[in-house]
Amino acid sequence: MKTVRIQTQEIGLLFRNGDFHKVLLPGKHWIWPNETLYFYKRGDLLQNPPRDLTVLLSYPEIAAELDVLEVRDGEIALQYENEMFRAVLQKGRWAYWKGVKNYRYQILDVTQLAIPAEVDLASLMPQPLSAYVRTTTVEGHDKGVLFIDWKFDSVLEPGVYHWWKNNTPVHVLKVDTRRQQMEISGQEILTKDKATIRLSFYVQYHVRDVVKALVENKDYDKQLYVQMQLALRAYIGGLTLDELLDKKADMAEAILQVTAAKAEQLGIELSGGGVRDIILPGDMRDIMNQVLMAEKKAQANIIMRREETASTRSLLNTAKLMEDNEMLWKLKEMEYVEKIAEKINSISVSGSGQVIDQLKQIFVSSKN
Repeated sequence: MKTVRIQTQEIGLLFRNGDFHKVLLPGKHWIWPNETLYFYKRGDLLQNPPRDLTVLLSYPEIAAELDVLEVRDGEIALQYENEMFRAVLQKGRWAYWKGVKNYRYQILDVTQLAIPAEVDLASLMPQPLSAYVRTTTVEGHDKGVLFIDWKFDSVLEPGVYHWWKNNTPVHVLKVDTRRQQMEISGQEILTKDKATIRLSFYVQYHVRDVVKALVENKDYDKQLYVQMQLALRAYIGGLTLDELLDKKADMAEAILQVTAAKAEQLGIELSGGGVRDIILPGDMRDIMNQVLMAEKKAQANIIMRREETASTRSLLNTAKLMEDNEMLWKLKEMEYVEKIAEKINSISVSGSGQVIDQLKQIFVSSKN
C-alpha cells in the first residue's frame, strides 16, 4: 500500500484489477498494489484515456466530471475560454475536465458557403481559420462576378469576401473598371483604289456592365479588338487613298460611331480613340513624293509666270509712256547712264579733236 496526494486542480481515475473503481478528488489517498491511478489536470483535454471514451462515459461518476462536445461531419467548433478564442475543433468527440476553466463552444456548419455574421472574422483571420475559409479581395477599382457551383450568383463590389471551404466550387472573376486603352497596331489594309497602307489605331474604353463583359461574353477585350479591326477595314476599304488622307481627322469619330453598339453588347463604353499613324509602303511612298514634288513645281511655275507677266506688263506701260514723251526718254537714258557710271572707276578718252567736239555737242544739246 502506498499514499498519493491529488492536488487542488487535479483529478484521478482509480482502476482496480483493470476495471474502473472510482474518481479520486483532491486530497490524500491510499493505493493498493492491485490498483492503478491516472492523474489529470482540470480544464485539460482528456488525452490517452485508459479506456475508450465511450466506456468511460458509461460511468456516471466520470461523466459528471467531463464536459463532452461532439462535432459532426461538415462541422467545426470554435472553443472560447473565458470568452476568449482558444482553438478550432474538428469533427470528433472532445472531452475536457470540468473546473478551473470556463469553456464556451460555437458549432458552425461548414457545408454551407455563407459564414454567420456572429463569427468574428476580423480577429480569427488569417489565423487560425485560414484552413477552413477561402478569401477573395476585390480591389477598389475592380468589380467581380461570383460563380457558385459554376453558376452566376451575384456581382461583387470592392471589398473582402469570405466563404467556407467545402466541396462547392466557388469562382470569382474580376475586371478593372478604370479607363483602359487598346492598341490596334500594324494593320495592313487595302483602300478602294487598291493601295496598301499600314495603320495604327487606338481606342479608349471602360467596362460599364460586368455581367455582360464577364458572364454573357467570353474574352470581351478580344471581341472588341476584332470589332475595331473590322470597322477599320470597312471604313478604309470604302475610300481612295487621297480621300483617306483628306478624312484622316474624321476617321476616329466614324469608327467609334460604328462600333459603339457592338461595344455596348460587350458591356463596354467607348470614350475616345484616334489614328496614331498611317504608313505607306516604300514604292507607294516614292510615288507620293514624286506627286508632291510635281505639284510644288507646278505651283512654282505658276507663280513665276505671274511675276513674268506682271513684269512684262510694267515694261509695256513704261515703253508707251516714253514713246509719247521725249523728255521721259532722255531721263530713262540718263538713268541707265548713271547705273553704268556707278560701276566705272575712270574713263580714258583717246582720239582726234573731233571726239571732244562731239561730246560737247551731246551735252550741250541735252542741256538745250
